[in-house]
Amino acid sequence: MTPLHAAAGASHFFEANGVKLHYLDYGTAGGRPMLCVHGGAAHAHWFDFVAPGFTPDHHVYAMDLRGHGDSAWAEPHTYAWKHYAEDVNAVAEKLDLRDYVLVGHSMGGMVSLVHAATHPERIGALVVVDSVMLMPMERVTRMRAFGEKPAPGYATQAELVARYRLEGGEKHLTAPEVLQRMAVHSGRQNAEGRWHHKADRRVYANFQQIAGVPLWEKVKVPALVIRGGEHSPRFTPEVMTEIHALAPQVQVAEVTASDHHVTLDNPQGFVDVVRQFLRA
Repeated sequence: MTPLHAAAGASHFFEANGVKLHYLDYGTAGGRPMLCVHGGAAHAHWFDFVAPGFTPDHHVYAMDLRGHGDSAWAEPHTYAWKHYAEDVNAVAEKLDLRDYVLVGHSMGGMVSLVHAATHPERIGALVVVDSVMLMPMERVTRMRAFGEKPAPGYATQAELVARYRLEGGEKHLTAPEVLQRMAVHSGRQNAEGRWHHKADRRVYANFQQIAGVPLWEKVKVPALVIRGGEHSPRFTPEVMTEIHALAPQVQVAEVTASDHHVTLDNPQGFVDVVRQFLRA
């Protein structure tokens, strides 16, 4: 299901909102801008395998949210939805993005929705990929407990990569070379020589419940929500009915042969669905 190669985006850093933010630039200059936002505990490279499908006619960027990937951890640990949304705005302003396509996966989808509702002036289209519109409080409680636990360390990068797993156990749907690339970009070596995950666990320790459906009332641009396969519990018909009551222009699509991590499980399928939406 994967393309023959992954894109190698050019790496850039800049300071904004009190943290150093990182983003990848996949090109192509002159095309319609597209900014991609990853999910929780993930990073910008989640879009390495789909970027080549868009670069023929889009200038594709992917950012690392604060506390993720190569962006800095926030001190104090400011990881509220508004902070993430303002970081998206900072990247958009830094790159002077206008009429751009904002793509967000999972937690990044909610971040993108918050941003679209707060800063509608620059966005031209919104794509929200397999995001939960209201996280159950019991899951929020489990996430907070997880965030309070010390992060494990690994003696070598090879050990970290070998033990790397995706949320939800979708490993069987993600090609081994894709999973390995995500794992390699998920860890860094500390001063003592130990390897650790780049994601700040305090992201989870401070996780707040947010209701996504009401935010759709402020989304006026063309929008697409993507379900991660037929068994995804997100964007159910009931949820879509609520969304359409507030934003009737929102379209819904499903990427077959995928689970939650759509851009990793079936990159070409994801590209096909998004390109069809953008062409329309």
